[in-house]
Amino acid sequence: MTRRSLSPFAVNVVLLGIALLWLLPYAWMVSTSLKTLPEIVKAPTAPLPAGLNLSAYSDVMRAMPIGHYFWNTTVMALAIAVLQIAVALPAGYALAKLRFRWRSLAFILVVATLLIPAQVRFVPVFTLLADVSLINTMTALVLPFGVSAFGTFLIRQALLSVPDSLIEAARLDGASELRIVYGLLAPILKPTLVAFFLFSFVYHWNDYFWPLVMTTDEAVRTLPLGIALLREQGTGVRWHVVMAGNVALSAPALLVFALTQRHLLRAVSSKAL
Repeated sequence: MTRRSLSPFAVNVVLLGIALLWLLPYAWMVSTSLKTLPEIVKAPTAPLPAGLNLSAYSDVMRAMPIGHYFWNTTVMALAIAVLQIAVALPAGYALAKLRFRWRSLAFILVVATLLIPAQVRFVPVFTLLADVSLINTMTALVLPFGVSAFGTFLIRQALLSVPDSLIEAARLDGASELRIVYGLLAPILKPTLVAFFLFSFVYHWNDYFWPLVMTTDEAVRTLPLGIALLREQGTGVRWHVVMAGNVALSAPALLVFALTQRHLLRAVSSKAL
């Protein structure tokens, strides 16, 4: 075999090895969730369970209202992602295609907000929401994240590659600015929007800090909080139950990624070109 024919094979082997390393923690998590507690205590490093034991998943369902937590987390993550896209589209359009004074300064300020972590903002935001009696509501979980500086930046960068002539033609046809943004540009930016939706959904699906400080009862408690409470039940940590809970937490995010990976790869490929 020639060197040229070996090169793609070697690249595929390296990529496969990286993929297996990335999947190893998930495989270990699933394997541990199928073990019994005596198995884990006796041989904690055993890669495979002795048998197919689903008792840990039954314990998770008995320990908390997982369906209710799942619904709360889904509504929260979807609402945030949709709201962020709805706001970031016109914001990115204004920064990329409209001509106005201080446009560059506005863009710099938007990017600068990415340097401020949510933990720094939570005290004034918590105080504001408490003053209007929104603690322990879905609004408190969604509203503070309705505007995304990262989404605005991402969409603005994608819109720079859209020809101005296309927008001018739509204006000549009598299209309003909102029609241009949501009716014309949104379908063109579909790979970028799907990639940002995936980023937003997964991030807020797994978010632990914000629901922790904004909720105090089960009415709007999210799944990450419920999974964290599994460690506090009983006299010791039941690792098989904790891992079963984490499987339930990570499976929807992995499913969303699997369904949207085609658009994500298209977005990455277009940026590379």
